[in-house]
Amino acid sequence: MKTPGPVSANLWHILIRSFLELLVQKKESIDREMNADVVCHSLKLCKQDPGQPLCHLYPPPKVGLSAAIRKAKRIVKTSKDLKSFTGFSSVCAFPPLANLCEKIKYVIRNKLPFEDFDGDKFSTFPTLRGYHWRGRDCNDKNTTVYPGRRPDNWDVNSDSNCNGIWGVDPKDGIPYEEKFCKGADSQGVILLGDSAGAHFHIPPEWMTVTQMSAKSFANLPMAFTDELDWPQFSEITGFLNSTIGLARNQLLDNPAIVIYATIGNDVCNGNRDTLAHMTTPKEMLSNVMQALRYLDSRLPNGSHVILTGLVDGRFLWDNLHDRYHPLGQLNKDVTYSQLYSFLDCLQRALQLSNVLKEIARSEKFANFDIFYMDFPLRQTAEEWRKMGGEPWQLIEPVDGFHPSQIAAALGTSITWQKALREWPQVLGKENPFNDQIEAIFKDQGGH
Repeated sequence: MKTPGPVSANLWHILIRSFLELLVQKKESIDREMNADVVCHSLKLCKQDPGQPLCHLYPPPKVGLSAAIRKAKRIVKTSKDLKSFTGFSSVCAFPPLANLCEKIKYVIRNKLPFEDFDGDKFSTFPTLRGYHWRGRDCNDKNTTVYPGRRPDNWDVNSDSNCNGIWGVDPKDGIPYEEKFCKGADSQGVILLGDSAGAHFHIPPEWMTVTQMSAKSFANLPMAFTDELDWPQFSEITGFLNSTIGLARNQLLDNPAIVIYATIGNDVCNGNRDTLAHMTTPKEMLSNVMQALRYLDSRLPNGSHVILTGLVDGRFLWDNLHDRYHPLGQLNKDVTYSQLYSFLDCLQRALQLSNVLKEIARSEKFANFDIFYMDFPLRQTAEEWRKMGGEPWQLIEPVDGFHPSQIAAALGTSITWQKALREWPQVLGKENPFNDQIEAIFKDQGGH
């Protein structure tokens, strides 16, 4: 389950500028004095809030931003290539994407797979909240078959829990599920968080003029139908097909390990008056306790919840502020410092993390135990330095905020190693039959 992030809320304007920067560089008919900001405003793709100055990412032209925009508007009236873009206020206003956007809005609003024929909250389709977001259904015509449930009659006749193990061993007549999985502490993994946990990612080649091509945008349909997230590669569930979301039956399903990770949304909200809209410690306590009581009513007994602290935004400024953003790499004119006006909001992160830490220390729940860990970004940076890397490589290059794929991979190891070391009951013991399972059933394709 993911809530929209403050950075992704404003990325439409950055995406616009990336396409317009390409247009500016490629179209000889456009005055070379103009930049993507000028074209964006002249096409009415970028808005000006009442009483506020014109927003811009690039340095203003010598003649001034307003004068350049007036000149650009005159060019737009005589340009067939540009006139067709005028007036679209969002990506969903473009006719080819309108239907797709309506589907995405439906999925986001309902937080359920768009394609789910049996209504069990699991799908055989990858995107639109499909199996990239939850485990893959292995029978979408049967509501009692889905990932994470306890096996039905040890799966003698069919695979009811979609782990790929079913049938009976002809040598002794014992069901394989009973032989290999009985007492194995089978658990699901659930991530409740924001866009950082869902691995928000915009490919840098979409923004870098010299790398733009039809091939570089080949994965755009998949990316947009996953809301520009890549949960199948996220930190906590970082493998090809992941189980994210809350679809648990207390009576029929296995316990779950739940990672509660609202890493940045409570302090970075995208509002102009950021401080006024921040979550207060009192609100944080109320919101988290409400969520935990809901989990206690839904999770099977024996589950575990790990609360993750919020990110320290100083790491971002310290390691990226003077580097060039992909939009500014061609002309060396846009650095991350020009994107970081929202970072002042991260001063409250420590206070809210302390709220989570106190909840883990003092609260008790019937169906799960609860733990706290700091967000492991600085520890991840230390590990990455030992491998010869640079800290800036741990942050998504386009938005300059979310953890990169490298950070997700290293963070996964840090998170689970901490659990093994300090809370061994969370993961339980390794199944001693793993080699036999692989020998008989092979790779099941990530069900």
